[in-house]
Amino acid sequence: MKIDIVFSFRNEENNIPELVRRIVQVMNSLEDVEYEMIFVNDDSKDESFNILTEFQKDYPISIINMSRRFGVGPCVLAGFEYSQGDAVVYMDSDLQDPPELIPKLVEKFRNGAEIVHTTRTEREGESGLKMWFTKQAYRIINSISEVELPSNTGDFKLLSRKAKDSILNTNEYDPYIRGLAVWVGYKQEFVYYKREKRFSGITHFSIFGKGPFNEFIRGLTAYSAVPLYLALFIGFITVLISMGIITYSLLTKLIGISAPGASGILISMSFFNGVLLITNGIIGIYISKIYYQVKGRQRYIINSIYKSTK
Repeated sequence: MKIDIVFSFRNEENNIPELVRRIVQVMNSLEDVEYEMIFVNDDSKDESFNILTEFQKDYPISIINMSRRFGVGPCVLAGFEYSQGDAVVYMDSDLQDPPELIPKLVEKFRNGAEIVHTTRTEREGESGLKMWFTKQAYRIINSISEVELPSNTGDFKLLSRKAKDSILNTNEYDPYIRGLAVWVGYKQEFVYYKREKRFSGITHFSIFGKGPFNEFIRGLTAYSAVPLYLALFIGFITVLISMGIITYSLLTKLIGISAPGASGILISMSFFNGVLLITNGIIGIYISKIYYQVKGRQRYIINSIYKSTK
């Protein structure tokens, strides 16, 4: 059996040595398992690549260098397409997700699971505010989505080759991989663990950064058209409100009461303009997804590949 471990990384020179050491220790403890570490370099500007080329002399490591920064999702897909193992594990490179959990994932895979998720019971080094926002984001997504995303289950998973190929065959330009891992179906299992704080450096996904926001929007719109129907519902409500305002204005005019002045007009205009902007924004998100999909562009471009010689 061969297990590939995929890492998307950017500027992780302080984490890579410890990450490689722990992966090697864990994988060497598994019987009848070959492995390969696939590092996808998202245009790092530090010494990460040079460090990996040194490790490559002693360990089964392949390095995929992207032509520019594409983000975590495209890098993970590049690792998936390169992988030829019986199963692939993908995880972050900051050591918040412990490599020591991999044997449990492999055990469940050997017992018939096609997809093995890891679910966090605790999360060290993260604020209560971030945890609250994360919980609410999952709640909102699950309330409208056609697939049930397991809470506190991130990007540390094992996928069989069959499940991995099913995800790749969707050919979505901007895939929400967490959701696709649920959407494809097959037998799914869970492993629970305590997430550690980042080993070194600062997170690339601060709570108020664009990364978490983009992930939320991607998850919200990837498996549901409910926001579009919500925009239609809001439109009906505003029409009813406007009809009420028109009726009120006519009645006040007929019975001789002065009609509302400029302040009332400004308030109503501001309200309706706000509603229009919200609904147009929702529609715009879906149109942008169609726009990028129909253009048929590559999801990523690889600059170079340094294959493992071990």
